[in-house]
Amino acid sequence: MRKILIAAGVSLLFFILSYYVFEPLQAKLIGVVAFLVVLWSNEGLPLGVVSLFPLILFPALGIVELKSVAPNYSKPIIFLFIGGFLLAVAMQKTKLHEIIAQKLLSFFPNTPKGIIYSLAITSAALSSFLSNTTVTLMIMPIALFLTHNLKLKVKFLIATAYGASIGGIFTPIGTPPNLIFLGFLEEVNLTAPTFLEWIMLTFPVVAAMLLVVPYLLSRSVKDEVLGAKVGAKTTPLTTQQKKLSIILIFLVLLLILNAPIKPFYSGLGLNEKILLLLFGLLPFLPGVGILKWEDFKEIPYEIIFLFGAGFSIATAFIKTGLASSLASYFEIFSGVPMLLILFLVALFVSFSTEITSNTALTSIALPIFYEFAKNSSLNPEILLFTATIAASYAFMLPIATPPNAIIMSSRVIKVKEMAKIGFIINMIGVFIVSLVAIVFWNNYF
Repeated sequence: MRKILIAAGVSLLFFILSYYVFEPLQAKLIGVVAFLVVLWSNEGLPLGVVSLFPLILFPALGIVELKSVAPNYSKPIIFLFIGGFLLAVAMQKTKLHEIIAQKLLSFFPNTPKGIIYSLAITSAALSSFLSNTTVTLMIMPIALFLTHNLKLKVKFLIATAYGASIGGIFTPIGTPPNLIFLGFLEEVNLTAPTFLEWIMLTFPVVAAMLLVVPYLLSRSVKDEVLGAKVGAKTTPLTTQQKKLSIILIFLVLLLILNAPIKPFYSGLGLNEKILLLLFGLLPFLPGVGILKWEDFKEIPYEIIFLFGAGFSIATAFIKTGLASSLASYFEIFSGVPMLLILFLVALFVSFSTEITSNTALTSIALPIFYEFAKNSSLNPEILLFTATIAASYAFMLPIATPPNAIIMSSRVIKVKEMAKIGFIINMIGVFIVSLVAIVFWNNYF
């Protein structure tokens, strides 16, 4: 109850302070959002419960009508997530992800440097499609088992957690902010990148980070052969693993064929949300028999509700005019070079998400940056995409991301150690994102 009262107190404080700066309706919205963010952060109530509050509070306080809030919880982009997560559940049920992890880990030398790279890259590859929480929980025991050297354990664990956060940006379904971004583009009638286009856009960032982060972690380690061989044990695929592999291969082929290559090829024109949902349901077919109806309970419905809350916040920011009001304060940056604007946006989002939910932050930031871009004649897509990717770059604190919290639970790492290396990687990440945005994304959007 104490945590709920704290959230209510912070909400009231934000409302009072905002009342003298913004319109009453906008002040109400700020107060409600503060209430939600604090509850999400201090876990005073379950995540899914807090995420349903906009359905009650927005209409009750006259901020947005229920008929405008409710559709946010069933946006088409949510079904893309459901399809992707059903495939992830199938991978976990058949343990195909463990086979993939073993194969990936076995490609690297059995030295501290090789293992740091293998843990980061394997974690990133898996978290592109699986929950970064699941991936970190799966790989952490491996990282702890590989050495008795305490300093190496720290480096191995950090490589695992940071790899999971980096890999989350690689696909649209890798992390919640990605889907918030795609849903927001639909809301404001902007063209969203396809699944394959997203991968091509984020590849330079992911590749650069997976080169830089392991390099920084391995600078001071000795190049010696370790006792345990990573990925040495491999087992043949079971019948169900083979079936799922075929499903995944066909899905990848269809996604590739569906991606347009301008101006040479227009793609198949298939709706990728329907495509992902269809392939997510294929494991239920009698001839396949990998999933049963009971497996639906494994879907993290609290994340689906979180998406709905995020979309609702973004809608409320636009409908109440709060996004425009806040964007007007950014007018001082109108004449600033594009590269500097992108750097400042990435810097602000990256460090803000250290202390709050990256989904909540993305939901709040996107409508504000969108209005700022419109008023400044900037390209809104590149600004929004930069902010979205930067939202996954929280490497300093245990509360910033689930992977950080999980490796901290090992009691091997101290907060001071994580903050020290995390600050450096945050800054490098911000620089890489803004540089890729101006050089690469600027030519696409």
